[in-house]
Amino acid sequence: MAHDAIEVEPVTVERLSDLADLFTTNGTTRGCWCMYHILSNRQFGDGYGPGNRAAFERLATESELPMGVLAYHDGTPVGWCAVGPRARYQRAVGPRARILADRDPAEDDDVWLVSCFFTRVGFRGRGLTHRLLDAAAALARVYGARAVEGFPRAAGRSGSPDDYLGSEELFAAHDFACVARPSPQRVVVRKSLGARRPDVAK
Repeated sequence: MAHDAIEVEPVTVERLSDLADLFTTNGTTRGCWCMYHILSNRQFGDGYGPGNRAAFERLATESELPMGVLAYHDGTPVGWCAVGPRARYQRAVGPRARILADRDPAEDDDVWLVSCFFTRVGFRGRGLTHRLLDAAAALARVYGARAVEGFPRAAGRSGSPDDYLGSEELFAAHDFACVARPSPQRVVVRKSLGARRPDVAK
């Protein structure tokens, strides 16, 4: 897969149909619609499928910020990375959250979180997640984030249920530093992007 054939774009309302084209290729994404870290457990379960899609699309419509980044190969959507302010991901930062329990809540609006990756079958193992992570960090910087974080699976834990979160090795390759090891399976990583700017792009 030639790198120059890949384009990565922010996901706004205009790209929801492209995201649907990607998500409907897989049973998990077709049900989840990347709402797992946003909704409560009950809301997520009750809405699995069409309800979660409606919730995602409603959030995309109401938000001034993109929902993530979408990779295209010759016009076909082939990869997704969810990224946005930590405050968006209420299950991840809520009172019952364990992985990010030691974060500074005062940063939840200014620090962005990479919460999910998904790649279309046929395009996996070709470095697409690296392109997506670079684009996610660049998007966070454009919108004035002071840092971007992830909570991937720990090094050496390949094949775990947490693979959709990315790997510690992936983030390390892009200058994310480990800031916490809340469990043997998970790490919290962070990349500083500088101070928040007053002229945040809209």
